[in-house]
This record gives sequence, structure tokens and C-alpha cells, in this order.
Amino acid sequence: MARYMKVKWIHELPSEPVWLYSEIVAGREVRTVEVYADGHADYADTDSSSGTTMLSETLMPTVEEIAMDEQFQPTEIDAAEFEAVWRQAQA
Repeated sequence: MARYMKVKWIHELPSEPVWLYSEIVAGREVRTVEVYADGHADYADTDSSSGTTMLSETLMPTVEEIAMDEQFQPTEIDAAEFEAVWRQAQA
């Protein structure tokens, strides 16, 4: 069963994304989207990627674990929200 999350990354780095979206199955990230402040997005899955976006090579932390770092604001989301962001990133 998949779970989905989005994480707001609070920083001042124009070359880094401000939103991170993940689809996670059995603790592993299987699809991800990174959205930048200028609105463009890159993505990655097990077969393809755009920009410098890559899947995590380690088990994904929980929302609670991510929230322990104050620069990240994680939220669980549903599949529909993730799919909408995924489709937009590939357009």
C-alpha cells in the first residue's frame, strides 16, 4: 500500500526545490516530484527522471521524523493530490 507526502523546504537557495512530493511503497520512494520557487518541476521514478531529481536510495523517514528538522514542514497527502502534481511535472 502506497503512502504519499509533501514537504515544504524552507530555505533561501534558488537552485533547490521548495516542495518535495513522494510516493512511498514499503518504505521506499518510488516516484518523486520537486517543485521550485519559479514554478518549474522535475520528477523521477524507477524508469526515468528530469533535471537532477533522483529517488531516495535509503528508506524514507516518517512525517514525524522529517518534522524534527525545522527547515522541513511535512504533510501526508492523498493519492489524488500526488497524481495531479505528477501529471503536471510531466507536462
